[in-house]
Amino acid sequence: MNAWAEWDHIVKVDPDKTLFEDETFADVCATGTDAIEVGGTLGMTEEKMAEYVEGCIEGAREHDVAVYIEPSSAGVVVHPDGLDGYLVPIVFNAGDIAWVTGAHKEWVRIDRNIDWDITHTEAYIVMNDEASVASYTDADCDLSPEDVAAYAEVAEQMFGQDIVYVEYSGTLGDPDVVRAAHDALDDATLFYGGGVHDYDSAYQMGQHSDVVVVGDLVHDEGCEAVRATVEGAKDARS
Repeated sequence: MNAWAEWDHIVKVDPDKTLFEDETFADVCATGTDAIEVGGTLGMTEEKMAEYVEGCIEGAREHDVAVYIEPSSAGVVVHPDGLDGYLVPIVFNAGDIAWVTGAHKEWVRIDRNIDWDITHTEAYIVMNDEASVASYTDADCDLSPEDVAAYAEVAEQMFGQDIVYVEYSGTLGDPDVVRAAHDALDDATLFYGGGVHDYDSAYQMGQHSDVVVVGDLVHDEGCEAVRATVEGAKDARS
C-alpha cells in the first residue's frame, strides 16, 4: 500500500516564503499532519529548497511525519538523507506541454541522482485560473464536474496514476467538482488543495477527497490554524 493511502492531511511548505512569526519546522511537523510536501511555483532556488527540506526532515524525526519534495523545476531538486521521496506534478489540463513531459525530461537529463524507487507522480487538475500555477502551466480551468471526473478517470485508468490532485490554489473549490473526481476513481488517492483555512473548510473538503492539502495557511496564520485543519480533515474521514 502506498503511504498516502493512509493520509488525511498534508502541509505544503513553500521555500520562497517564511514561516509564521517565530515558528519552526518542528512546530509545523507537530501539528498532527501526516506529511510535509516542500515545493513552490515562483522564486525557487536549490539553496532555498535544501534549507527547507533539511529543516523539515529534522523536525519530522520527532513526530513521525513523512517529508516529500514536490519538484517544480529541474534545477531545484535536492537529494538529502532522510527524505521520503518525490511527488512530481503532471498537469493533465496544462496547455503547455512542458508541464506534461517537458520539465520532467529536463530533470532526468540533468540529474543523475534520481532514486526511482521513491519517485512518484501526481496527476494535477488545476482549477483556479487566477492562480500562479494556472498561468505558469497555461491550464484550461474552464472545466465542468464531468470534465474533471473524466480527467481523473483518464489519469487512473489510462496513465496508471496513484494520486489525482484537484488544485484550486488560493480559493476554496467547488465541492461538486471534487466529489465528481473522487467518484470517478477506483483505487487512486484524491488530494484536494485550495482555500482550506479552518476546521470547517477542511471538514467540507475532507468529505469529498481522501487527503486535504494546506499551503499558504502555514505561512500566513501559523501552526495553530493548521492544527484546526488537521482536525477537520481527520474528522471528515472518521
